[in-house]
Amino acid sequence: MLSPHFKVRLTLDVKRGGGSNSQFYLLDIGSCWKNNGKPCDGNVLTDVTRYSEMIINPETTSWCRPDNLVSCPPYHVTRTGDIIYRNETSRFPYSAYHLYCTPGNAEFLEKPYDICDPYSNPQAQELVQILPHPEWAVHGYPAKQGDGWVGDPRTWELDVGALSSRLYFYLDPGTKPARRVWSSINVGTEIYVSSPGETAEWTVSDFDVLVPEGVEDGSSSY
Repeated sequence: MLSPHFKVRLTLDVKRGGGSNSQFYLLDIGSCWKNNGKPCDGNVLTDVTRYSEMIINPETTSWCRPDNLVSCPPYHVTRTGDIIYRNETSRFPYSAYHLYCTPGNAEFLEKPYDICDPYSNPQAQELVQILPHPEWAVHGYPAKQGDGWVGDPRTWELDVGALSSRLYFYLDPGTKPARRVWSSINVGTEIYVSSPGETAEWTVSDFDVLVPEGVEDGSSSY
């Protein structure tokens, strides 16, 4: 699926959330392109797996804060295309982000930065983890913490293509923008180490990926 030209419709009923360490993804999308914008070709030294994840567990807080810029993307793109840098404390929507981390093979990083976990993937990776927020609600995503969580089953129509085209992903300076083709779409959770055993339970139904006609020839209508 190609940004910005697709939507995802699904019905999600979270019955048990999995505890405070459960990163429950309303949607997790993944792609792969190199830092020079070219498609991945299997070279684990230069390929980068990119993920965008909307976390809806209300116990997941924003690590991106004015006093912790290392967990924020360098800038935020508004729905109208304006760029807000993370040090613009009166304008940057810190609570819209849980965490951003950059690929370990990037050569021109803007300080401060945090490298994504180099051990959970055979190649470098980049994560943009977002939280329910009015910034994303314009694309059909939850507007506030608790929306769509346990006891609040909902049917969502998410303009995933439009939202994902707004997100910051690293590219080398002077590089032509990468073609963002998302090869994986997932719903569910990752439960991190917890002292008590935790259980998550959910159902997904009516799952559809909507791609408009005419994407290849430049027109589009759903």
